[in-house]
Amino acid sequence: MQTQPGMVPEWLVLGLVLGVAGSLVVAGLFVLANRVFPAERPNRQATDGGEMRRRAELREYLTAIDEQFAENHFVEGQHVAFYLPKRDVAITFDARAYYRIERSPTVPVLVEHEMPGVYLGARLPFETPEVDLGPDPEDEPHPTVQAFNELGLTQNASLDDVKAAYRERVKEVHPDHGGNEDEFKRVREAYTTAKQHAAGPSKQRAS
Repeated sequence: MQTQPGMVPEWLVLGLVLGVAGSLVVAGLFVLANRVFPAERPNRQATDGGEMRRRAELREYLTAIDEQFAENHFVEGQHVAFYLPKRDVAITFDARAYYRIERSPTVPVLVEHEMPGVYLGARLPFETPEVDLGPDPEDEPHPTVQAFNELGLTQNASLDDVKAAYRERVKEVHPDHGGNEDEFKRVREAYTTAKQHAAGPSKQRAS
């Protein structure tokens, strides 16, 4: 059949109709599959709640020592919880951001979600005044102790012990190996803290 000038060929119309129909069918199948088999999403409620609580405590502590700070700041391309402009110090909950900022002039400070805000002073690279923010949280273990516990170590563990324990724990909790993202983050934070407080060459681990 000869197509008259100005008319769209029937085969082209049919192809367009079939293409649109096929796209709709595929889209419908994706929607149906997503409802029947929803993707598993990590439960971040506990972590987010912990970070909000710690942020409030850190904010209270920085205010108490009269230290100027900016929240949710970008430093060296990294998003940090608090930035102290007069000291050029970045406070972050993210171990990856900590390591990236460490290569810059800015001094990074890593805080764990389990660390009460009153312990921040011991992490800061400058002298801080004594402040009274209420009773000491005796019911919560010190973050350094908690970091070693997370890796299954005691506090007199050597740096080699810390690295070896971290490698083993990562195999267990890495999301690519069936682990949990939140637990992987805790192990990574614990490793950074434990590495900073590991026994040096002059201090040998008790046998």
